Amino acid sequence: MKKIEITFDGITDTTGYLFSLAKCFAAVVKDSEYKDYFEDIIAASGFAFRMWADGKELCPSATSIWDFKSQKQWFENSGLLCDYVERLWGEDAVEEERRLAAICLIQKSIDNGTAVVAWDISGCEWGIIIGYDEENQSLLTLKINGNQDSIPYDKLGKLDIPILSVVSICGKQEKSAEKVLSDTKKLAVAHLKGEEWCDNAKGLEAYDTMIEFVLHKLSDDSAWNLEYYLGTYAALKWYAWKFFEKYQEKELATLYQAVYEAWKAAFEIKCTQDVTGQEVKQQLASLLAKAKNAEREAVGLMEA
Repeated sequence: MKKIEITFDGITDTTGYLFSLAKCFAAVVKDSEYKDYFEDIIAASGFAFRMWADGKELCPSATSIWDFKSQKQWFENSGLLCDYVERLWGEDAVEEERRLAAICLIQKSIDNGTAVVAWDISGCEWGIIIGYDEENQSLLTLKINGNQDSIPYDKLGKLDIPILSVVSICGKQEKSAEKVLSDTKKLAVAHLKGEEWCDNAKGLEAYDTMIEFVLHKLSDDSAWNLEYYLGTYAALKWYAWKFFEKYQEKELATLYQAVYEAWKAAFEIKCTQDVTGQEVKQQLASLLAKAKNAEREAVGLMEA
């Protein structure tokens, strides 16, 4: 049996809802030989800027619907190099081939001292594969809630939502800080302007979808869905703010501080007040509109 010690200690999560893929990958980077990339990874991968929103019921799964294979390219924007294996809906004919390839990737990464991020390890959320037991044919896992568990080899990619998506770090490339900054701006703008694929509203459009939902559809039944969205995106915006602060982009840092604070304020209102009242709905919509305006201004600066 081989196992790597990984924790979520040191990962800033200001709401407790930080997006599981970003949180898991950051934890893997932090506790690896690539820890120098830790501070940048959530922003440099673009996840600090990405938003997707389902207009029907704010379904939490909508925050995880995109072209999955793009993860490799997005995480490599930081200067890391990644390996990736996937098997999506309708690809049953290659299920065993891809699963065996993923297990091989996992074992290689663990042998090299780096944990691996995989879909559905945490029950319809990403988690971390921290080891493997060849004798028992099982993978050792760390869930997003910090609990450790294990799954049989033959269950990888066939758990709650039967999709296989496994990404590992396999090296690094020479990339200057200036290039990381400029490429991160390009990634952020591409998403915020809707250039990345998703069937749901994305980027700045997600604001309008959420505002419309809050004002006209929000009820007790969907209140937790709203909390999930607000908590997820607020926690991510913190990383956008801190990224630009680190790179001394003062105007962008100021704008993203405002974006983060508006999302965080909306999250706090959701957690402390009855959101079904019209006055509270107006407060939430106003905060989201404030964040949208600041982020739209940020897009202009990043394009320039």
